[in-house]
Amino acid sequence: MDLIQLSRINFKQLTALHIMLSTHSVTQSAEILCMSPSSVSKTLSQLKSLLGDELFYREGTQLIPTPYALKIGPTVHVIINNMNGLLNQSAFEPLRFLGKFSLSMRESTFEIFAPIISDILSAQAPNSHIDIHSKEHLGFDALLNGQVDVILLPHDRSQPPTTEKQLVWETVLDDEMVCLMGSDHPLVDKELTVEAYLAYKHVGIFDKELNVPYFEQCLTQQYKPRNVVISVADFGSAAILCHQTEFLFTCSKKWAETAKQAQGLVIKALPFDYGQVAYSMVYNKLSLNDQSLNWLCERMKKPNNVTI
Repeated sequence: MDLIQLSRINFKQLTALHIMLSTHSVTQSAEILCMSPSSVSKTLSQLKSLLGDELFYREGTQLIPTPYALKIGPTVHVIINNMNGLLNQSAFEPLRFLGKFSLSMRESTFEIFAPIISDILSAQAPNSHIDIHSKEHLGFDALLNGQVDVILLPHDRSQPPTTEKQLVWETVLDDEMVCLMGSDHPLVDKELTVEAYLAYKHVGIFDKELNVPYFEQCLTQQYKPRNVVISVADFGSAAILCHQTEFLFTCSKKWAETAKQAQGLVIKALPFDYGQVAYSMVYNKLSLNDQSLNWLCERMKKPNNVTI
């Protein structure tokens, strides 16, 4: 262990790097840290010299982290989180909390959890701030790097979101899958059979971080693949297409019964085995070292806290 080299790196430098990996902006980092942009730049320059890496390079108007900066990001997050745990040993008081929570989810998932998020901001921790990010942009890597605190997502239970052992995956709400179609669809007044289901075109949802769902695998093995003619990033976009076409959309029953985009669409039970589905919360084990994040996770993973 090189104690002399370690003594040259201070916590202020690591904190600046940690924030910069999230914001990619000196100005935004300075605002978060209550420092001047020049002070942030100077602090990072010191760390660059000590680590022997540029850490960030400019591409147009953006600052892009180097491969080395991305590599050490999770380790820096561990250090920051552990130190935060040491400094905040007292009991957490939500009503006095002035900090920020960062969540990542699809827009459709937000519709499901809006009641509990609203309750946190209006009653439980009224002085807190919550950032909601798109899961497509900040996924499981962002959890490892500390860019987001919690990811909320619907999925089938045979489809773990990641093999990364540092991430915890907990079910928040049990759900069912259903088939959505327009109110004038030819199948509205007919029994939805597997053959009828596969005869029509489908709207798919893409997620680069999840495996092929169980129901897709079963259909392919026992019958044939669905004819997915368009894939979108969110349930809402798929529902709009159902209003305008004869496409079918397979999705969360809880969302279909809640979302405004799904109003007017017909919900039918699926005619095949689709396994077990749920909404889950994914978070970094390190979150439990932070009293505020521990509290947030406890609030999120209790189904009776979500009014649907």
